[in-house]
Amino acid sequence: MNATRPAPIKLSELLRRDVAADPMITGVTSDSRKVGPGSLFVALPGSAADGRAFIPQALSQGAAAVLAPSDTDARLAPVLITSGDVRRAYAIAARGFYGTQPATCVAVTGTNGKTSVAAFCRQIWASMGLHAASMGTLGVLAQNGNVNRELTGPGLTSPDAADAARMLADLAGSGVTHLALEASSHGIDQRRLDGVTLQAAAFTNLSQDHLDYHGDMAGYRAAKLRLFETLLPRGRTAVLNADSDAYSSFAAASIMSGLGVLAVGERGRDLSLVARRAVPEGQRLTVDVRGSLHEVLLPLAGAFQASNALVAAGLCIAAGETPERVLAGLEKITGAQGRLQRIPGSGRGEVYVDYAHTPDGLETVLKALRPHATGRLIVVFGAGGDRDRAKRPMMGEIAGRLAAGGRRHRHRRQSALRRPRRHPQGRARRLSVRPRDRRPPRRDPWGHRNDARRRCGGHRRKRA
Repeated sequence: MNATRPAPIKLSELLRRDVAADPMITGVTSDSRKVGPGSLFVALPGSAADGRAFIPQALSQGAAAVLAPSDTDARLAPVLITSGDVRRAYAIAARGFYGTQPATCVAVTGTNGKTSVAAFCRQIWASMGLHAASMGTLGVLAQNGNVNRELTGPGLTSPDAADAARMLADLAGSGVTHLALEASSHGIDQRRLDGVTLQAAAFTNLSQDHLDYHGDMAGYRAAKLRLFETLLPRGRTAVLNADSDAYSSFAAASIMSGLGVLAVGERGRDLSLVARRAVPEGQRLTVDVRGSLHEVLLPLAGAFQASNALVAAGLCIAAGETPERVLAGLEKITGAQGRLQRIPGSGRGEVYVDYAHTPDGLETVLKALRPHATGRLIVVFGAGGDRDRAKRPMMGEIAGRLAAGGRRHRHRRQSALRRPRRHPQGRARRLSVRPRDRRPPRRDPWGHRNDARRRCGGHRRKRA
């Protein structure tokens, strides 16, 4: 993406508050390595390091001012501005510096389905002739008609506040008018999206994930709820998956926050999935849009993809498009990279790659693939070594119950010698290989023509 270079702006205008010293600001960053003359350096507290430790480095590189938590020693910088919520102040300052964003921005949160929903929104808008983009785990993808561009590669689901503000300004400057954002629980909790003006927001589902960060499910749920309680302006629409067990809590929070609710799914009252039938081309859906029935040929397999498609359709409708044009756009979408993606050319059974990294995600996709495997269903899966360990035995049980064979692969920084063998909680017929043993098994477990093989790892092209 072409880097946007805004004109310098006064510190008071950037922060929208009176300040004793009012220097001109030439950039906003929380990374001391990116500080240049005139920068506003934001010293964020963190789990691994405290940004205040890098204030001397930022000043030596020319920082004109420092934004830091309210308990920061005033002697650390000549121009020091403090805030009780420094992360939110950072996001607002970054938006003020870069200035613009696409006219229509929507966000989607949930444990599973965010990437697919964002990609589907982008494709629906593009089918209408709109210049659209999606931002999230797969990076920034822009689409104008049938022309697709990968503007940045895969990265954080919700980028740093300054990076996000710069990307949004770049997209707007390149003509993008519609943007779908993935809103991770980390990103919401860390205020990375607080500078984005949203027209609508959606919720897909809630199941165990990221408890290493949030502590428990209550904390995880609270982070997701903040998208509707704080970030989405009053009077806008919350698109909620009515088939989720968490629907009622998200609906109640949305109504209390002055939002409209558009309920989608089999139990949805506004965009209801009346019937679903598998066909060679994908699946044929009967959708009730507030009393009006529509037939949709969705070119994707699996009940969860139908659910994701309805959430995306609801977002596009909530953002101002007509149901007829949106549902017509669903017939032209393709799956997101690494989301139940078929890998051609095996000759010894179908191979699929999917990003599922939670117990619910693994179970959902294995159930979706089971009807397509006339032979065995084999799964390769893993769980981040230094992350939420509680989900490993749950995923092992699911793999053993729903698949005929499985292997697990190594993840992240945890040593293979330190990682306990906690996956094998399923049936004994499942194959398990220690992460440090890279040699192939003596018997190839993938060799039958009618087998369906699924590797959990999604869009990643390699694994260290």
